[in-house]
Amino acid sequence: MADFKKEIERRRTFAIISHPDAGKTTLTEKFLLYGGAINLAGSVKGKKTAKHAVSDWMEIEKERGISVTSSVMQFNYKDYCINILDTPGHQDFSEDTYRTLMAADSAVMVIDASKGVEAQTIKLFKVCVLRHIPIFTFINKLDREAQDPFDLMEDIESVLGIHTCPINWPIGSGKEFKGVYDRQTRHIHAFTENNNGMKAASDKDLTMDSPELEQELGSELYERLVDDIELLDGASDELDMDLVSKGQLSPVFFGSALNNFGIELFLNYFLEMTSSPLPRMSDSGLIDTFSPDFSAFVFKIQANMNKAHRDRIAFMRICSGKFDADKEVYHVQGKKKLRLSQPQQLMAQERKVISEAYAGDIIGVFDPGIFSIGDTVCAPGKKFAFEGI
Repeated sequence: MADFKKEIERRRTFAIISHPDAGKTTLTEKFLLYGGAINLAGSVKGKKTAKHAVSDWMEIEKERGISVTSSVMQFNYKDYCINILDTPGHQDFSEDTYRTLMAADSAVMVIDASKGVEAQTIKLFKVCVLRHIPIFTFINKLDREAQDPFDLMEDIESVLGIHTCPINWPIGSGKEFKGVYDRQTRHIHAFTENNNGMKAASDKDLTMDSPELEQELGSELYERLVDDIELLDGASDELDMDLVSKGQLSPVFFGSALNNFGIELFLNYFLEMTSSPLPRMSDSGLIDTFSPDFSAFVFKIQANMNKAHRDRIAFMRICSGKFDADKEVYHVQGKKKLRLSQPQQLMAQERKVISEAYAGDIIGVFDPGIFSIGDTVCAPGKKFAFEGI
């Protein structure tokens, strides 16, 4: 039983939302790199210098469809098991995104530092707000010319109507980008350009008291940083995890996904700040995540995932208990018992047939045409339906 509880506690299931081109694909790819799910990150655009990585990347891109993946990827990082749900960033803002966000416990909002909040971000953000899910902001592309960080925060607050709390703070941008200041540890992570994000950009360990800091940054950036910190400490919102969990305050991080800078820092804080899978509401009340009885709902059905076979895959978010491929489940809307056939998970590059999964996980099962979006499956003997999508 302890193992069962531990397995669920280490799960983190979140969606990444952004306007097209803000860097969602690159960020996801860097997460996979840290989780060891892929060994080489290739630039999405495919630079000539990264030929060996490009082929690798193209293969992954094909496997995962237009944007990183058709639905979800799972990987392990440190003690966590992470499920990333992808949301289409395309203009045809579809029901699909809304449903995908139903399966997430939190969201990472990626914003382009030169463009600020864009149209598609606003639409996706509104869906998150409806569900009161925690939203974490990653302001990307600091290695290019960017807006003033205070203006970016103001933009998020005025356009999206959510309070912000910067966890780290950028020092310069574009050619002047020197790194980020971590407000919690008061350390500075110095940025040095690297080979197209193949490995993490090197971190020199400096603090505000380091005698060489002013020389490292140049006196103009140093003075601006001192002023910024004073202003932030005096005027910015305090980090209140209660407000974060209600979706009323967004912790903000800065970095460059392409250069793999600030990503690990963000990932570590994000995993600490987010919770294990949350209970879900059904017509019989709240269903406890740690209940030993298996339950899940269908949030997406995708046809023709495998070109060689005409297949339909139903994607389910497991809400409670443990899934066991050998056991029968009850399909509430179809009013019958059945075995879920060919249960699989998408692990970065490949689909893997699985025999077990836990609350918080997403599984894909073969659908002979019996499932609809929003359907509930649960342990035989239990007959409840999760709230409609």
